[in-house]
Parts: sequence; structure tokens; C-alpha cells
Amino acid sequence: MRHNRRLRWAAIPIAASLSLVLAGCTQAQLNGFLPGFEEGQPPVTNHTERVSGLWVTSWIVLLVVGVITWGLTIWAVIAYRRRKGQTGLPVQLRYNMPIEVFYTIVPLILVLGFFAFTARDQQVIEQRFAEDQIDVKVEVIAKQWAWDFNYVNEDVYSPGIQGQLSNEGPKGSLVASEVPTLYLPVGKNIEIELESRDVIHSFWVVDFLYKKDMFPGKTNYMSFVPEREGTYEGKCAELCGEYHSLMLFNVKVVSEGEYEDYIDSLRDLGQEGQLSNEYDRNQNLPGTGAPELKEEHEGE
Repeated sequence: MRHNRRLRWAAIPIAASLSLVLAGCTQAQLNGFLPGFEEGQPPVTNHTERVSGLWVTSWIVLLVVGVITWGLTIWAVIAYRRRKGQTGLPVQLRYNMPIEVFYTIVPLILVLGFFAFTARDQQVIEQRFAEDQIDVKVEVIAKQWAWDFNYVNEDVYSPGIQGQLSNEGPKGSLVASEVPTLYLPVGKNIEIELESRDVIHSFWVVDFLYKKDMFPGKTNYMSFVPEREGTYEGKCAELCGEYHSLMLFNVKVVSEGEYEDYIDSLRDLGQEGQLSNEYDRNQNLPGTGAPELKEEHEGE
């Protein structure tokens, strides 16, 4: 009875300390220090919190496994160390069925659990909006080493050039006004069609916590709702050639009014219509219908 009473008294300050520590966690700490979260602000997209939850939960589970593994390792080192006066090897443990079942079943449960939760979240994130639910459709065309943006519903486009090094500021800084910028209205259902004009690229907006590869000849899609206004950095996440590091872009999430003003500005510049893959370098590859060169002395 006295022993149980001591345990209860010891548990009270421990529980109070844990509650105080957890209550003091910032938004960044609760989300595993991932980008895309700010105190008192909604997540950047409707999928950001889901990705963060999967990430944080996985690390908590792995930390528990690590603590147990480290604890058992340290315990074995201490409990079975060689004592003074002992020689030779300690008694060896073989064919312990409970232990073997344990270290076979537990990793299997962990792998199946990670797979199940990942598949569940991936299915939600990859779900495309129905055609009548899409508010804004944008076609993003990747090219070495920049981005073109087609605003499909509005029938306007914005061509991009690769990042230009600036003569001002720190070495390696870019001219901010020259970086391609994709405008999106906040709170709207967005579908992005991803195309590549030459090699494999990858569309990555860091604060979205999501990226998707872009393959020549194949269209991939991203469907999401931007929930917080702001400017978010993006880049190609697939090594795609000499100037890969300059293949940057921004995503600017703005109000619906600002978005309409931007679309009007593209019309004023005469950028109406849609950019296509007519400059796709892969059109001259064998099997694409391109004329083939003949040998000079063929038939001689």
C-alpha cells in the first residue's frame, strides 16, 4: 500500500510537467517544424495538415521504437557485462520462441501500419475534383529551365524564363521580378495539369508539403484548395540539367479580386490563348514521325 501511494505521488508531478510542456508547444513544434504553418493562421492548403499529421505521428512511433531499442540495448550491456573474476563468453541465448515472435511480428505491424495510413492519406490527396467543382484550372509546362503557366478557363498565359542572377545584393541572389509567378485565388478549388516539354522535372511548392514529378508525354494532376494568402517559393525538385538550380518559381495566393486583376493584366499584355508543346524537343526522337536522316552512300 505504501509503495502504491509513493507511485501515485510520483505520477502527479510527472503528469503535470508533461501537460505544461505540451501546452507550451508552438504551432511549428506541434507540426514537426515543417513549413506551411504559422501561429494563428490556417495551413497553406487543405492537404497541408494531413501531410503534417502523417509526418509527426510517424516520428512519434519511431521515437518510441527507438527509445525501447536503446533501453534494451543499454540494459543488456549493463546486465550481462563481464563481472570481476569471470572468464570466457557469457551464457548464450538461442531459440527463444517468444522473443523471435516478438521481433518478427512487431516490425510487420509497423510496416503494415505505415503503409495503411500512407495509402489512406495519399488517396485523399490524389483525389481530383469533379469537372463541375473546379474553379480554376492551370496548365503548368516545365522546360529547361523555367516554367510556363496557362490559365485554362481564362484563356491567357504567362511565359517564364529561368532565374536571372542579380548584380546587387549577396552573391548568387536573383532578380525577384524575373522569377516566374503562378497566381491562385484563395479558397478556390484548384486543379493543376503538369506537363514537361523535354526531360523529367518535379513541381514542388515547399510550403504545400507536396510535390509531383512531370514526365514528357504524360499529364499529372494536383487538386487542392489554397487556404492562406501569401507568396510561397517553388522549385524543380528533379535534377534536370546544367541550370537546374535556377529553375525557380513563386506561387502567389491572393484574393479573388487580385486574381481577376492579374488575369486582366495578362490580357492587356496581349498574352491571350494557350502556350503549347510545339517547342517540345522530344518531337525529333525516333518513332515520333520526324523525318529520319539517310546515309550519304546508301545503296552504293
